[in-house]
Amino acid sequence: MSTAIVTGQPVPGSSLENDLRSLGFDVLVAVDAAEAETALAAAAATERVALVDARFVGHLHALRLGLTDPRFPLAAVPGAVTAQPDARQELTRAVARETSAGGGGTALAVASLADRIVTALDADGGEVHRPELGSLVAAVPADPQARNEARQAVAAVDDEAVRLKSAVKSRDGFFTTFFISPYSRYLARWCARRGLTPNQVTTASLLTALIAAGCAATGTRAGFVAAGVLLIASFVLDCTDGQLARYALKYSTLGAWLDATFDRAKEYAYYAGLALGAARCGDHDDVWALALGAMILQTCRHVVDFSFNEANHDATANTSPTAALSDKLDSVGWTVWVRRMIVLPIGERWAMIAVLTAATTPRITFYVLLVGCALAATYTTAGRVLRSLTRRARRTDRAARALADLADSGPLSEAAGRAARRGLPGLAVPAVAFLGGAAVVVCSALTGPGSVLPVIGALIYVLTSALAVARPLKGALDWLVPPFFRAAEYGTVLALAGTAGVNGALPAAFGLVAAVAYHHYDTVYRIRGNAGAPPAWLTRVIGGHEGRTLLVAVLAAVLTASQFTVALTVLAVAVALVVLAESIRFWVSSHLGGAPAVHDEGEPA
Repeated sequence: MSTAIVTGQPVPGSSLENDLRSLGFDVLVAVDAAEAETALAAAAATERVALVDARFVGHLHALRLGLTDPRFPLAAVPGAVTAQPDARQELTRAVARETSAGGGGTALAVASLADRIVTALDADGGEVHRPELGSLVAAVPADPQARNEARQAVAAVDDEAVRLKSAVKSRDGFFTTFFISPYSRYLARWCARRGLTPNQVTTASLLTALIAAGCAATGTRAGFVAAGVLLIASFVLDCTDGQLARYALKYSTLGAWLDATFDRAKEYAYYAGLALGAARCGDHDDVWALALGAMILQTCRHVVDFSFNEANHDATANTSPTAALSDKLDSVGWTVWVRRMIVLPIGERWAMIAVLTAATTPRITFYVLLVGCALAATYTTAGRVLRSLTRRARRTDRAARALADLADSGPLSEAAGRAARRGLPGLAVPAVAFLGGAAVVVCSALTGPGSVLPVIGALIYVLTSALAVARPLKGALDWLVPPFFRAAEYGTVLALAGTAGVNGALPAAFGLVAAVAYHHYDTVYRIRGNAGAPPAWLTRVIGGHEGRTLLVAVLAAVLTASQFTVALTVLAVAVALVVLAESIRFWVSSHLGGAPAVHDEGEPA
């Protein structure tokens, strides 16, 4: 339970205390700053505390936004301020200072104690979150006339309509905005009124997508049609969980991780379902290479997004003519939607996959998906390269650390890097990373089972990857290094499995890439949640990107094709077990340990 301390003389006819109780607060009354300080000291140290002026007039949702959002230690709206346990000391100091300065008694009749406390918190350097209220009202009227005007303003705005509207992302894809959100927001409200949590809806979305994958795996036309319908239903639920979190302000570290992780699990499980269905349908089509290629392309696209954003997260002088042009295009009506659709966000992508599954074959579905994702990747990557080359950004140590964590370098790369002693200059860093990755992929694709050429390519890759990360990644295009590493490792696995020429090799490779990709996504979500990278021991145990690439190349060289398939399967299971165990342990313990709530909007829908 939380405690709200209502300061000042109660106002007849005010619904403030009832509103606060409806938001889950125990309500105490303090007529002056001294009594507020006493009540604050008496409140349990483990609960949220709010100070609210008794004269407050405003919408219930304005209070909800200002006083119940779990993401912010300190938050305020006019006439109200709140602190979570982590920020209680800051609030206590500000109230004590106000009391010692004579801010009690008649002072409350002139100025809001809560607003004065917020001013004191700002002066102390506290980060006080002030939510965007838009048309919502939150005010402390100074006289009866102003109070009547504030009440009229409250009556003129539909609190619930604003709450529903704010449940939808302000920036979303065309398909989601016009075909999903108009009704999914009401589904989110329905869930909220029945006490359902965002995590429950997220889980329902995952189960629906897995059933869709199972339907696709039947290989029948009815199964493909059912799969397409269920995939859209899963996406509706996927939108609903985020809207429910925004509607009810139910954010959590665990929820953000589940939402992001399940999105990838749903999509890649569906790819596997399509591949299984293609093999079971009349012509027994083998599209595992296409399924794996689609997963690799999509994962590399995401790594480009993550790396670019982390590289420029807190860069200074971070402007460029290309960025200015992009901002200008975003201010022109129709170009906004065209540019959002070009990048093929998850809404457009899943809608396309669902329709193609129901109406065509898995092979055609994958062909269109690969072409669409390739065009989207080319568009976004080219734009970011131009921005990086035309801006004069100075990147921080934090950004360099994040890129190094995303690189996922293992002990081989670290040892080779120490031997090299010095890094490469400027644009040579991404160039060497690209050339090394291309070398191992080409060597793997051009040879058959038992060849030593992929091993040579992998050794070259170990050396080039070590040179690429030998110095901090602060160059203009250094954010390309992690995507190049992902493409090299995943592409090598695909090439070696494809040239093995035996049944089961490509499905085993799909499993291995899925397990490693999960590790890479998990690294991203930890960085976004300010939790840092996975522990160093985990990277050492699973070898780092260069160690895994060399291991797979050696296995392909020394084993028969059938033995290589078994080895890929065992490696996939081993990596998955280690990575999942550590990931689940970390996120659950963070959640139970009271880690700050986050709400990662993730990929635009």
